[in-house]
Amino acid sequence: MHTTARTQPRTQPSKGVHLPGGVHQIAVRDYALILYEYPLNERVRTLLRLEDLFDRLEFFASREHALDHHVALGTLFEILEIASRADLKSDLLQELERQRQALLAFRNSPAVAQDALDRILGEIDEVLGALGASTGKSGQHLRDNEWLMSIRSRMFIAGGACEFDLPSYYAWQHRPEQERQADIANWAAPFRPMRESLRIVLRLLRESTDRARLVAHGGSYQQPLGGKAFQMVQVRLDPHSSVIPEISANKYLLWIRFTLQEGDLRPRAADSDIDFELGLCNL
Repeated sequence: MHTTARTQPRTQPSKGVHLPGGVHQIAVRDYALILYEYPLNERVRTLLRLEDLFDRLEFFASREHALDHHVALGTLFEILEIASRADLKSDLLQELERQRQALLAFRNSPAVAQDALDRILGEIDEVLGALGASTGKSGQHLRDNEWLMSIRSRMFIAGGACEFDLPSYYAWQHRPEQERQADIANWAAPFRPMRESLRIVLRLLRESTDRARLVAHGGSYQQPLGGKAFQMVQVRLDPHSSVIPEISANKYLLWIRFTLQEGDLRPRAADSDIDFELGLCNL
């Protein structure tokens, strides 16, 4: 099971104009929920993993210590492994074009906020051009760098990137932080069109649902899906509830079991009623 978790403000859909493709405005309240996301197909699972890696890369690359940049470089190698999949670029291009055509059908519709529609169409056109213009296998610029590949091969060994194993890497870690940051930015730059593409696809997916506030009686919740192929499940929880969702689903049934962590942090089944928010996402 691949479930991502992040803290988000508690939100409810506004009564404003909704755009096609799930583009809508929301009113934000002033306290936070933990958002758990569960992908229901391999494509969304891959995009969520890449999003997590890009966020981690940005966080550690922006810091100054050499150990932070060591983590950033290792994360860049993880991105390389996933981004080099042959079908990923074509999947993103096809999905962006599909969303573009769906949105274009709402041009001049009085029920749609045209400024918001123009904005998202402009973003899609921009990333379609950038992603389509990128040639060759994603990440090939890293594979062609022998020095980086030597570091990558040592990182697969526990403790393999020590100074006596990679003295040139050790010397690089002692360069000024601005130089290291510039190097990492240059190595990561060719992945930017892919990052921006998946950002738009995931944003449209996340905004494609209205939420329902529900109760899991006895710590368990089931909902028939009627054969509809949703792409992602969202569960939002009050962090003070201290419960964790375990989600399983197919096109016929969604099943959420809530667990608790005690002193040893080993999850055990929750048996109380749990309030939560559920979102079913589908582009």
